[in-house]
Amino acid sequence: MGYSGARGGLEAILAAERLVREERDHAPQDRVSSAQIIARFRLAVDRIQGEAGLYDEATAADAFRQAEGDTLEAAHLVRAHRSTLPRLARSVAVDPDEMVVLRRIVPAHRTPDGPQLLGRTTDYTGRMLRREDSDDPDPPQPAPAPVADRTAEQRHPARFSAFLRSLDLLVEHERDDAEPFDVTRRPARPPAPRSAVLASMARAETGALVGIWYRSILGPDGDIHEVTLGEVRHGRLPLRVSHPHTGRPVRIGSFRASEAEAIEDLDGADEDRTRFDIGYGLVFGHNERKAIAMANLDIACRRFGRSGPLEQLLLLTTDGLDSAGFLEHLKLPHYVTFRSMVERKRAVRASGATVRDTEPAGRDCQ
Repeated sequence: MGYSGARGGLEAILAAERLVREERDHAPQDRVSSAQIIARFRLAVDRIQGEAGLYDEATAADAFRQAEGDTLEAAHLVRAHRSTLPRLARSVAVDPDEMVVLRRIVPAHRTPDGPQLLGRTTDYTGRMLRREDSDDPDPPQPAPAPVADRTAEQRHPARFSAFLRSLDLLVEHERDDAEPFDVTRRPARPPAPRSAVLASMARAETGALVGIWYRSILGPDGDIHEVTLGEVRHGRLPLRVSHPHTGRPVRIGSFRASEAEAIEDLDGADEDRTRFDIGYGLVFGHNERKAIAMANLDIACRRFGRSGPLEQLLLLTTDGLDSAGFLEHLKLPHYVTFRSMVERKRAVRASGATVRDTEPAGRDCQ
């Protein structure tokens, strides 16, 4: 593939970048601080952290501001920054049951074991746009009721899947305790272990993952197959590393994560139709949409077999940096490539050959 430099060279490139900085840094509003971005654009910051694979709110907020709100470009900036950081320690595997739950909903059961914690959400209210310059005052709001402090037991509720397991309604799979596949060190290619597929989905571009999930549940006639969501959680998990001298796990902080468990009704010829299967999703920050899609696609990969078309899509097409990078490169000059294509067309026309004469041999073979 041939490229050619842009007219004007380096001077034009620097001038174009300077225009971006001038528009961004001299906007009418005061400069938005990282703390304000974290507070006001919390979900965008969490999405950047997940797609970049680096949990640091301040870094994600700085990237969000520099990228002018483009979350995909911000994730690219964070990954580039992460590649310059030294790896001082390796985190110890954490049990998701240690999560201090901030939000927990169980759509599959009316009265699950433990509370339903709505937390921060607008899932149950109408989508009404509030304009900043509107003359209509905000509707009166009732005085908020005092929120009782949750007990430790309420912040660590039992899983709904544990309830299904106690009824012997879940398929038991062989445990895979192999070392997790590190997708940040080497690319995952089919056939890949489950840990590689889960890690790839955890870093996938949210829209791409949701699009593949939606297509996976659509039947040939456009009807949506039945999907059941077992549980969704958002909370804080501890971050531990091994002490360099004693080797014992030491807690050095915490991070927020979203977790989902999807339930699949088994109805295949070779499946146990008396039980359900469970899919799992866990992502950085508060991104329930991505965690839910991840949990359902985890089941789909297992049911339709590894190394299938779905696994190839998840491993090779959902990374936002890969897909957007290829798309963005189309804006680079391709003068040489296109000129050669034009010359081939003109040569064929000048020779008087027909289109069929120029087609490769065996083109019509099925």
